[in-house]
Amino acid sequence: MKNGLGLKKETAAALATLLGPTIVVPVLFLLVEKDEYVRFWAMQSIVTSVVFLIVLWGIGIFAFTIILAPVVAFINGILMLLGFVLWLLYVYKAWQGERWVAPIFGKIAENMSKKVK
Repeated sequence: MKNGLGLKKETAAALATLLGPTIVVPVLFLLVEKDEYVRFWAMQSIVTSVVFLIVLWGIGIFAFTIILAPVVAFINGILMLLGFVLWLLYVYKAWQGERWVAPIFGKIAENMSKKVK
């Protein structure tokens, strides 16, 4: 089934998550698409990207204020790797047509995507 942009819903959801770190693309999908599946994946991508950006930014600021910068850099690297794996998992699940709700981010995204019409 094709949706507002003329793409299959799985393709649109995968694109919304693939380009999620840009934040602009998922917002466009969220505003243009009427399909709940695509809107959910776009919102989950937005929530995850924003949270990871804020956390990584906060850790970066913290690294300059203490002597334990190598430890903070290691934690930052682990979080970036976790974010990358989660991002790949999002794209795969969206492309397969599976509605996978991530433990923390997915619940927030479900609530927010219902409110945004």
